[in-house]
Formats: sequence, C-alpha cells, structure tokens
Amino acid sequence: MERFNIAIVGSGPAGITAAITARIRNKSIVLIGQKCGSNKVSSAAVIKNYPGLPDVTGATLSKNLLNHLNAMQISITEDKISCIYAMGKYFVLKAASGTDYEASSVILACGVDFVKPLKGEKDFIGRGVSYCATCDGMFYKDKAVCVLAYEKNAIKEVKYLAELCIKVFVFKCFTDIIEESLPVNVTVIAEKPLEIKGSLKADVLVTEKGEYKTDGIFILRQAVAPDSLVPGLKTENGYVVADRQMKTSIAGCFACGDVTGVPYQYIKAAGEGNVAALSAVSYLSEL
Repeated sequence: MERFNIAIVGSGPAGITAAITARIRNKSIVLIGQKCGSNKVSSAAVIKNYPGLPDVTGATLSKNLLNHLNAMQISITEDKISCIYAMGKYFVLKAASGTDYEASSVILACGVDFVKPLKGEKDFIGRGVSYCATCDGMFYKDKAVCVLAYEKNAIKEVKYLAELCIKVFVFKCFTDIIEESLPVNVTVIAEKPLEIKGSLKADVLVTEKGEYKTDGIFILRQAVAPDSLVPGLKTENGYVVADRQMKTSIAGCFACGDVTGVPYQYIKAAGEGNVAALSAVSYLSEL
C-alpha cells in the first residue's frame, strides 16, 4: 500500500490551501473530500474580505480554488473518512468506500459537525457502534443490526449490510429512504433514535416509541465528530484543540479551518491550512 507523506481530510479552503502548500514543498499527498469542493463556499452569496478578490461570489471562489488545484495537478479523492488511527509513525485512514489510506502525517480540514451525538453514542464507539458499514460490516455477518441514516448515500451502505446480515433495521433520521429499492431483509422505521444502551457492548437502540435489540449500530452521517474520527484526539466544545502551528494533541496530526473553532471565515481557514501544511512538512523532517 502506498504511504503518502500527508493525508488531508477536507476539500474546502483549508484543505485545498494545505494541499497546495504541501505540493509546493514536494510532498506526496492525498486530498480526500468532495470533488466539487465545499458546498458551504459555493453557496455563499458574496464574500467581502478575501484578499485580492473583493465582493467575490462563493461560486466564483470555489471555481478558482478548484482551478488552482488543477493547475498544480492535484486531484481530489472523493471518499468519506470514518476513522483515523494513529499507529506511531504513521496513520491509517479508513474510508466508507472500503479503502484504507496510509500517511506519515494527517491534516484535518473537515469542517464541523453540528449534529449532537446520541446519549451513549460515544461510550460505545468500537464496542457495537460504528460509522462505516464497509469498514466494520463483516463483524456482523449473519447478525441483526440497526442503521441510523442521516445522509442520502446511506442507501449504499444499507444494501451492503443487507448482503451480510440476517436483518437490517434502518431509521430515517434526516433523509428519505426509497423502500421499494431495498432488499427484503431491510425494514425502514420512521422513529427518532434517542439513546444507545448496553453493558460490555451496545445492544439496545432506544427510540421515541420503544427499544430495539441489536448486535450492532451503524451511524451514517455526512461528517464524523473530530473526537470520534480520531480516537484520543483532544477536543473542546466539539472543536479540535490546536496551537498556533496547528498541532493537535496527537503527534503528526494537524487541524485547520472551521474544525478548530470560530470565527468561521474562509480567509482564516485558508491561512490555517497554509500553516498546517508547513507544520506537517517540519514534522516529516523530524521523523
């Protein structure tokens, strides 16, 4: 497996700037995110404080950022990272596609997740709670699982689980599920999940109407909270704690942009992305 110098998670201004700076410093990189860039940027009406681009629209800024990547022959790998493991001198990034990426350092530029975790969710991460069906589905072969579907792409992972599991209960959270397209062993339930319970592992999902016994629970969201994404990462009020060099509590892991907290500004994100890349380059030199 190829091991990159730097893996960058997120394709907004912070991630793109980090990728550009890392490429200028001749580092091998993988930039993981949406190929269209950040939806938050492209949907902005007018941005007034981006230097050199007065009154630029979000769509224009997004296009310019992607054009800059193309000019430097940097591609965006479209995938969703569900977990990042620090392995000492390198990191393993597990993706929803089933692909594992390896890198000597990681830059988190993945924005913020405003979805409040369920009661008990974080207590059972890795013990019956997973954020990636293709990563952990095989652990539940011939068993019954619950899927909390917060995103449209959840349908792909639901079908994958249906091939492995005896029964799959899908809870429609903030997305529509077309039931006619699902295998017969999938049941769609329109109830709001409230809590995850268990002893040694999660085995009960509590909803607004009752409780469901289960062997495992898959929570499929567009984004994963930072402390769930990187086990052991220090966070505060949902944000990654990083110093002025964008260093986090884990050596070799850096963070930039909205994931580090307010203010939510495109120019702030870009500046932090530049610093994070320079710090990652320095870290690599020290290895």
